[in-house]
Amino acid sequence: MNTELCNEAVTLVGNPNILVNLVSARVRQLNSGSSRPLIDNPLLGSADMALTELVEKKMEFSILDKEMAAEVKKAKKRRK
Repeated sequence: MNTELCNEAVTLVGNPNILVNLVSARVRQLNSGSSRPLIDNPLLGSADMALTELVEKKMEFSILDKEMAAEVKKAKKRRK
């Protein structure tokens, strides 16, 4: 992975743990073929592609506060 991209992405997201989750989810999407890359650079690996998409603001993310996260968790339990 490109260190410069990682540093820019951490600055953008603010929390390295959240960044890992964002990038790993995007890498899974790219590797499974369920989503096409949002940038046109076939030479990049999946992780660098996900980081580049994030840094170039090609993908969006939102961080839930604790109350919202609790609501999401309750909703998931009700679905089971």
